[in-house]
Amino acid sequence: MVSDSEDTPLLASTTHEAIYDRFAPGQKKWIVFVASFAGLLPMFAHATFVPSIPQIAKDLDSTYAVVSLTVSLSVLGSATGAWMPIDVYVGRALFIRRELWCRDGSFVEDFVVLAIRANVWMFWCLALGAGVIGDIYKLEERGTAIGVFFGATLLGFAVAPLLGGIAAQYWSWRNLHYSLAAWGLLELLLIYVSFPETSHPGTLGIDKITRKRWIHITWVNPLSSLWLLRSPNIFAVMLASTLMLFTDYVLLVPLAHTIGIRYGITNEAIIGACFLPNGLGNVIGAPVAGRLSDIVVRKWREKRKGVWSPEDRLRATWIGGLVMVPLSTGASGLITTYVGGPVGLCLNLLCLFMNGFGVDFVFNPIGSYNVDVARSRSAETTAASSAIRSLIIAAATSLVIPSIDNIGVAWTNIIAAILAVIGQGLILLTIRYGDRMRASVDVGFSITENNS
Repeated sequence: MVSDSEDTPLLASTTHEAIYDRFAPGQKKWIVFVASFAGLLPMFAHATFVPSIPQIAKDLDSTYAVVSLTVSLSVLGSATGAWMPIDVYVGRALFIRRELWCRDGSFVEDFVVLAIRANVWMFWCLALGAGVIGDIYKLEERGTAIGVFFGATLLGFAVAPLLGGIAAQYWSWRNLHYSLAAWGLLELLLIYVSFPETSHPGTLGIDKITRKRWIHITWVNPLSSLWLLRSPNIFAVMLASTLMLFTDYVLLVPLAHTIGIRYGITNEAIIGACFLPNGLGNVIGAPVAGRLSDIVVRKWREKRKGVWSPEDRLRATWIGGLVMVPLSTGASGLITTYVGGPVGLCLNLLCLFMNGFGVDFVFNPIGSYNVDVARSRSAETTAASSAIRSLIIAAATSLVIPSIDNIGVAWTNIIAAILAVIGQGLILLTIRYGDRMRASVDVGFSITENNS
């Protein structure tokens, strides 16, 4: 029997569909391609860093622990996503173009600053990409489109560690980043000449200005998006996705320190290759999870005779949140500790693939849910959630290697797996009591007239 809380609709009809026909199907695909291309470069730049840590530490006369701390600080840079209200005011296309304009150090301090800036780009592209897709795709198509977007951008995580390891071993990590800079210039040109404004007509703050003066100064609160997290729904799924994503960092950040040392791998290129299974899991899992979440939405909407509840999309998360993520994380720690040789290495690679696949089965439906439940402020919702998620992961990631050194990789991974199960519990509570949570604090949730 379906509970009363699950029967309460947020949307009950489809009167707003015409707004999504502004762009032809081919043009929509091109917009998704351009947005994905914008997200691929910073993802790529971020992921090439980890396999190069040993060489970077040597070149900068530092230690593995100090350089790996840069990962935490770069994730902290993602918290600047609180600035997303500006994109609602001036438009997504203009904001992307402006920010891409703002993209070799000899000291660790220089490297930390550059790593933080790279992660800032990664974050902004993901938040804006989700908002753009929410602008152009209808409710029951949105999960698939966001899945394709995440899958394309996460291709950087799949191949970048291998290429970064090869560059560190046989070329230079510095030269690799020079190449990425050239790529960024080409990307900037593509976005500038071909990326249209996707925000719905009349929804931008700049559209409401009476143009009586040549210069008009308006105050936009850059932190207002954080106020969206007072919604129990948005906060709960943000925390759940944080606990799931943290398992990725637990497995990948210390990989050279755990799998590398345990199985005698010192070649940076081979260490980079060990990241491939997780990245491939991300690339494959994102579109599959997106498609599955759309199917779940349609199934439950038909079950209720056309009535839709936004939390229906979250029902697609349990496979990843209860099975794949916790099992792969805990098993990897135990295998690394107790199983040596090629068998142990192969089992670890399988766990990395399962973890990447499983994280997307949680992350993708939650990303689509954030767009569904507050479509008019989807970029802000994504930005606010990602900002706080980045703050939490930045602090937690800095404890991973010290934890491994003190209690071992097995117990560290088991703790991360338990946290993932707790995260899935938060999602189940959101599904069960979603309507009451929305009613307790209304932050401008979608209604029939503005989201179908």
